[in-house]
Amino acid sequence: MKDPLDPGTLELEDFLVGGNRRLTLGSHQTTIGKSQTWITPKWIIDSLGPFDLDPCAADPRPWDCADINFTECGLEREWSTPRATFPLRVWLNPPFHRYQVGAWIERLASHGNGIALLHARTEAAWFVPVWTCASAVLFLADRLYFHYPDGKRAEANSGAPACLVAFGEANAESLKLSGIPGYLMTEWSAVPAR
Repeated sequence: MKDPLDPGTLELEDFLVGGNRRLTLGSHQTTIGKSQTWITPKWIIDSLGPFDLDPCAADPRPWDCADINFTECGLEREWSTPRATFPLRVWLNPPFHRYQVGAWIERLASHGNGIALLHARTEAAWFVPVWTCASAVLFLADRLYFHYPDGKRAEANSGAPACLVAFGEANAESLKLSGIPGYLMTEWSAVPAR
């Protein structure tokens, strides 16, 4: 049964209008991408790592983003190990599916130790945990070029501005010292306007 609120139940034809792909309002971007597998550029991991856990790692992938890589059920699994005496440091490049990304960000926010690579969709409801729980946000100076599972760089950039979001003060310091070009925010007041 097709549910317009659950893109997983829809076919490509459901996104076509007159034979053309349906676009978001005022944008050249499609509402739902062809793939959710976009590999983090290695230079970002090299600048910010090492990480203990990547709970939504791609399979296959050209490089690991963390020591432990979950390729399935990362939201349902424990983000710890029996021997860990501290919260594992998480790298999170979540699926950028508008109906899934919020759960990943909420999970990282509650975990409290890691960095997420997100589209800078500050108006989206799923961005609220960033405003209310993050220690720092680095808005990247340039749009990213992700990589395919074979390691090849995508021909086009991500199509949207990106940011790196730190949860935990040590991760905020990592953003600060990373040398990644952009604007780092470390203090703000998260009060909903009415």
